[in-house]
Amino acid sequence: MHIGIIGYGKMGREMEKSALKMGHSIEFIIDENNTEDLNTNNLKKIDVAIEFTSPVAAFENIRKCLEAKTPVVSGTTGWLVKYNEAVELCRKINGSFLYASNFSIGANILFHLNATLAKIMNSIEQYDVEINEIHHTAKVDSPSGTAITLANSIIKNMERKKEWKNEQTVNKQILSILSERKDPVPGTHIIKYNSNADCIELKHKAKNRTGFAFGAIFAAEFIKNKKGVYRMEDVLGI
Repeated sequence: MHIGIIGYGKMGREMEKSALKMGHSIEFIIDENNTEDLNTNNLKKIDVAIEFTSPVAAFENIRKCLEAKTPVVSGTTGWLVKYNEAVELCRKINGSFLYASNFSIGANILFHLNATLAKIMNSIEQYDVEINEIHHTAKVDSPSGTAITLANSIIKNMERKKEWKNEQTVNKQILSILSERKDPVPGTHIIKYNSNADCIELKHKAKNRTGFAFGAIFAAEFIKNKKGVYRMEDVLGI
């Protein structure tokens, strides 16, 4: 598979290594020094683009890929105010788009377990829930996209939670997301259910970025030659 990497930070470098190990070729790499190379001519040369950049750049990068009819996989967080616009564009031009807030296989299993537990806890009101997330100090968005995905799933499945806030709160209708930044943590997420009697926790702790990179390449393999909008649930069949 011929891949274009958009964004050459820590994740971009890790994806390059993983892609080569998995037998794929890297046709181009875009960073802040050669953004003009993200053009239709180059996009036509690849099977899939993988985009890990910044919140301010993500939508424009995705738009260029879609308009070139190049399947695009994005893992950039913090830009989702324009997610529906990207979905609409993809469907309008019959393109291919896959977004995930976290490409780790383990984290996506956590998403599934999180939704299941929230459904169970909907009728067990003696438990309150909060989310803790820890990342490296270079992470620009807070809370993390993964924490937001977890929070939105809890709110969807638990009637007593109406919204989330990135702070500690005593309001039982608000789901607290507590963020911590310290190095060299790649990413840890904990969902805690507390009652007077006990505590139940779901936890995912990334040991390094290898799992994220493998999941992104796995998603790129999945979306190649497909049309439509996809999520990691589609890739994993969960």
